[in-house]
Amino acid sequence: MDSRRNQQDTGKGHRQRLREKFAVRGIDALNDDEVLELLLTLGTPRRNCKDTARSLLEKFGSLAAVLEATPFELRTVSGVGPQNSFAVHFIQSVARRYLHQRLRNKNYLRSSREVADYLIHSMRDIKKEVFQVIFLDASFAILNTEILFEGTLSVNTVYPREFIKTILDNHAAAVVIAHNHPSGSLTPSSADRSLTRKLLLACSFIDVQLLDHLIIGSGQQPYSFADHGLMDEIRQECRLL
Repeated sequence: MDSRRNQQDTGKGHRQRLREKFAVRGIDALNDDEVLELLLTLGTPRRNCKDTARSLLEKFGSLAAVLEATPFELRTVSGVGPQNSFAVHFIQSVARRYLHQRLRNKNYLRSSREVADYLIHSMRDIKKEVFQVIFLDASFAILNTEILFEGTLSVNTVYPREFIKTILDNHAAAVVIAHNHPSGSLTPSSADRSLTRKLLLACSFIDVQLLDHLIIGSGQQPYSFADHGLMDEIRQECRLL
């Protein structure tokens, strides 16, 4: 009994030291396993979660991948129960909502870092391809963002009719499209170019600007069709059709 109590007291002191480190020095003072350990203790505050945090990082490879894992996937790791997995999944969902709401009404062209943060956080570690649209008003203020399609993306699986409908529903004057590459590659494929051309033409029929196509991969910055001159090339191709 005394041995178990001593272990509990030691664990409690360790968690308190981690909390104080964060309170005084911020998140950069904690390594990934310490961050994850504190997250897990939100679900089970009296348990020692150090070994469980390390097991999660070993299985998934990174803190970001742990946060993107489903509750079911989290519970495949020894020591992770419903309360732990709920805490991790809830924190991830809160962060995503925060980053999404932070974009509202900001000028897209002056908020590229915030846009990149949101897209990377919401799309980078998803194991299937998703297609997201950022809706802008006439002054390029961000109105909303929405994931429209999921699965293997191609010219034939992203439907222009539904794409145009959501643009009209959001009263957008311009849009930016984005999708992720689960492989981590930031290189646009021929299918990515074809899809961009198809949607650029669709937007032209309703007098809406398609400003950019962003690819989310393993990097800390999306690949931008506009920054690499591909949007201008595709616009020129469309004029020749």
